[in-house]
Order: sequence, then C-alpha cells, then structure tokens
Amino acid sequence: MPGFRPGQIPVSIVKKRFGKEIELEEINYYIQEVFREKVIPKYDPVGEPRFEDLKWENGELEARIVIGVKPEFSLKEISSFKVDKMVHDVTDEEVEEEVKLSVERAGSWDESDGPVEENSRVVIDAVPLDKDGNSLDEKKDSDKEMDLADDQYKEFRDVLKGAKAGTDTEITLGEGDDSETFRLLVKKVMTRKVPELNEDFVRNATNGEVSTLEDYRSHIKSQIQNYIDQVSGDMVKQEVMDLLIEAHPDIDIPESVLRKFQDAHLERMKQQQQGQPLPEDFNEEEYRELIKEDAEKEARWAFIIDVLEKKYDDIEIAPEDVDAKLAVEAARYGLPIEMVKNFYAQSGDQLENLRRNIRSDKLFDRILDQVKLNELDKEAYQEKKKMERNDKSDK
Repeated sequence: MPGFRPGQIPVSIVKKRFGKEIELEEINYYIQEVFREKVIPKYDPVGEPRFEDLKWENGELEARIVIGVKPEFSLKEISSFKVDKMVHDVTDEEVEEEVKLSVERAGSWDESDGPVEENSRVVIDAVPLDKDGNSLDEKKDSDKEMDLADDQYKEFRDVLKGAKAGTDTEITLGEGDDSETFRLLVKKVMTRKVPELNEDFVRNATNGEVSTLEDYRSHIKSQIQNYIDQVSGDMVKQEVMDLLIEAHPDIDIPESVLRKFQDAHLERMKQQQQGQPLPEDFNEEEYRELIKEDAEKEARWAFIIDVLEKKYDDIEIAPEDVDAKLAVEAARYGLPIEMVKNFYAQSGDQLENLRRNIRSDKLFDRILDQVKLNELDKEAYQEKKKMERNDKSDK
C-alpha cells in the first residue's frame, strides 16, 4: 500500500481496506467445500447448482443451494419392443459403381480449351444485372468455382453447357419479383483426368494393402457392407432410443438439467454462426422454449442410459473392438485404415470418444438381445419408413 513499507501495514488498515472482500472470498470457499464434501456424497446432484439467499450475520452463515436430483424410476420392460431393421447384401453393381467413383476421386483437374460439359468444373465471375440489363459491377462475385456434376448447380450446368473460357452468358434465378439475372463470364474450364484402373492404382489407393483388381473389388465390397451394416445398426439404435424415451414419459427432469441441454443447443447454434454474432432480434428465452421438448427428450434419455449402464456394468472393451470400429470408420469415409488409425492415435480425445461409442454399441447389443427385430430388405424398409413419415406429417 502506498505510504507503507512491505510487511509494515497495520492490520486494522488492511481489515478496513480488504476485510469485506477477503470475508466474502472465504465464505464462498467454505460453501464450496461444504457442497463438495457434504452435499455431493449425500444427494449426487445433477446439472449446475444454483447458490442463492446467502446470509452472514453475527458470525452465523446461512446459504441456500438449489440442486437437481436424479429422478427415481423403474426401467420399463423392453422385451415387448418390436423394431424394424434394414438388411441389405451389397450387389456387384454397387461395387462397380463405388470402384468407378474411387477412380474418379483419384483424378486431377486439368484446364481445358474445350467446351463446358456436364461433369466439368468451371471458374466464373457472376455479375448481377439491373432491370435494364446494366451490370452492377460493385456486386460482382469473382472467381466462383463450381463442380457442375453437383446437382446444386443444375441451373448453371444447363446454361453453361457448351460454353468455352472467355465467353459469357446470362442466367435468371428465382421467379417473378424474386428473380435475379446475372451475366456469367467463364474464366476457366477444367476436365477431370482419370487414372487407369490397374494394379498400380489399386496399390496406391490402399497403401499397399491390396495388389490385384479382384482383391480390390472384394476390399471395396467389404467396406460398403461394413458401412451399410453400421448405418442399419445406427437406425435400429435410434428407434430403440425413441421407444425407450416414449416408454418413460413421467421422468421428472430437474430444471438445472433441462437448462444444461438447452445450453448445449444454444452453443451449437452459436458454433454454426462460425464466429458471427447472433441476429439482433434473436430472443434467447423464446429459443429455449422452442427447443424445450427436444431438450427434455435428451435429458430423459441421459437418465435412462445411466440406469442401463449401471445394469450392464460388466461391459469391457478389447483391442479387437477398437480395430473393428476403426475399420468401419475407414469404410465410412473411403480412407485407408492405417490413415484412420494414425488420426486417432494422435488425438487422445478422439480415441476416448471412439471408446465411448464402442461401449455404447456393446450396451445396445445387450438391449437388442431382448428386442424383437423385424428384418426388412432395403426397398421394403425405405418404403415403410416413407409411409410412416407421411402418416406423421398428416397428423
């Protein structure tokens, strides 16, 4: 303190200057200690606690802490559940289509003097035009790259087909009063140079795991089948989750837990903004009310899965379980399995998430042993789900 040597400040002055601040700090520390050592072991609270009504008078401390307590409920019998499961064996046609795509993905884009084709990639300048056809250069979108094989660019594909670099054309998007016309200047036309499907390609594509075309097709078929089985299993899990949530409508969700899941929704929305602020007219409380039903379902599932994990607490994860899961991930993204293994090896968090997913899979295996599965081929399954969606929309 100014005017005093270090260590020579009278206690009375320190107390007057900092006493209240130190006192509140110690009170808060004490409350946290009591909460940690007394409340948590006794009540096992969930969600974020809320501290309120703090009183400190005449040497007596009174603090009111609002906590969420896990609801008590009995798990409903799930042996009566009947769930549809899609079953599909990969066909030779599907394998050939994936082989074709894998070769195309390995290709490179070369600039061409030829005309735009349906599968070309183009670089254009898009200049909006006013009602009189005059260019609004200040609003020009420069060097916009488009892969015309992508159906999101279908309208551009239809207009640009046959054009060459250096030419321009016009396109009108939208209808009526909402329509807008652009002049499109083609700056580059690129065509894909596709490698030859041979043993060299196969070795490069699989990092040496496979060396013959026959083995490559078998390898691709295995990857597709693993992916389809994974997707089918995920859809079954989702149906079981929905049925379990519906079977336990009376689970009392603590306010602190509900708010936690609402916070998670809000955080995901902010992340989707990619660093941009939320709109000025965004009403957080209205948004929380809008997502309340979804947040309640997520919270209900969290309590259900907690009971299920305690019921099946003998689940273990073996190294081969991790390898099998990595193979599925490799098939999902069309990557060599060694590349996927290296990725997870370098990220402890990702590997832990993977292990949690494996534990969840094993837990669902236990559940599915009790559920009645109605196996349908892909076409029958898709048709049935389409009809169910239509029925829900009609209601």
